[in-house]
Amino acid sequence: MDKTNDASAFSWIDVPEDNDFPIQNLPYGIITTHSGTRAASRIGDYVLDLLALYDLNYFSAIKGLEREMFNTKSLNRFIACEKSITQAVRWRLFELFEHSNTELSLNTGHRERILIPVKEVEMLLPVEIGDYTDFYSSIEHATNVGKMFRDPDNALLPNWRHLPVGYHGRSSSIMVSGTNIHRPNGQIKPNEKENPVYGPTRLLDFELEIAFVTRKENKLGEAIPIDETDDYIFGLVLFNDLSARDIQKWEYVPLGPFLGKNFGSVISPWIITMDALEPFKIMGPVKDPEVLPYLQTKGPKNYDINLEVFIQPENKEAFRVCLSNFRYMYWNMNQQLAHQTVNGCNVRVGDLYASGTISGPSPDSFGSMLELSWQGTKPLIFPDGTERKFIHDADTVIMKAHSRKEGLRIGFGKCITKILPAK
Repeated sequence: MDKTNDASAFSWIDVPEDNDFPIQNLPYGIITTHSGTRAASRIGDYVLDLLALYDLNYFSAIKGLEREMFNTKSLNRFIACEKSITQAVRWRLFELFEHSNTELSLNTGHRERILIPVKEVEMLLPVEIGDYTDFYSSIEHATNVGKMFRDPDNALLPNWRHLPVGYHGRSSSIMVSGTNIHRPNGQIKPNEKENPVYGPTRLLDFELEIAFVTRKENKLGEAIPIDETDDYIFGLVLFNDLSARDIQKWEYVPLGPFLGKNFGSVISPWIITMDALEPFKIMGPVKDPEVLPYLQTKGPKNYDINLEVFIQPENKEAFRVCLSNFRYMYWNMNQQLAHQTVNGCNVRVGDLYASGTISGPSPDSFGSMLELSWQGTKPLIFPDGTERKFIHDADTVIMKAHSRKEGLRIGFGKCITKILPAK
């Protein structure tokens, strides 16, 4: 077992119970403070300034590590370096902050430079996202949508069980947690007999997703073999793919999502590494029918990650509307990446690949308001007596995620966005 996954280990930094960021997590993100923007990690409620650690020579033994990997506005250069280097940084952080190590804990001057209370930093997008793909990989979600909009007896389209369906989205409108998003305007067709009208979406929705970030590039024309895809995946973030269902419904034939999807998506600020999530790997659903050889994986490739979505009306308590799990994904990340590149498509460092809505088998595990309210026919009743079919103005959507096993808990932090009125 990797020592950084040892559930019995703990830090000399105090970590509150059930905190998302124990010493076994050590995520990566980009922070900004009065002294500038740079790369960071986190333990408990403290940010670890990676640039300060580098400048104070705590990484001096790691060959190939460069200052500019931390003195930066994105993690792209750091995650693109050799896997042995990024793992060495993780091991070194674990060593420095493990409870028995006094190398840093007794150095008051260095501690003050390196440790920053999380409330004193602003989180930025962790990577410069060149391209973004959104998949459609939850069989429960795809089946629910098929039942609502197509034939309930033939909910899945013929291709769905044979390949990971996806589309290319708009990376420019992906924002970091805490960004407010305005309700989008667009064309809506109220019913079959009326002409389309222009105005704010009436059916604003969230989509509960997890996205992975790529750490390597392949050359144009060269596919990534499925048994090499692990080397390309650096880590995961929570992803809220906001959707305007009425705009989407009118526009998506024949080419798919467009303005109903690209007005704003939100990600959590910390990238949780695959190293930290290694203990939570599990087998995924059995594929029926058997997939083609280029999509066949060996061993566990799914992850047991608990997912929650809350909606908080303005000046009121947040209400949990969804409790799901990443383990339900029919198509795993390795299959998604292998399929993305089987035609020779080239991926780049920092690209983002979203899972698609993650829905489970029970009604309370559906990962969108479209499903939770079953297209508005079953409104959710909130504690204050109000109801929701879709998201209202001034609602804040809060997503959370964590894995737990044998005393080890790894969390993602929060993915938060407030919906503002249309402009």
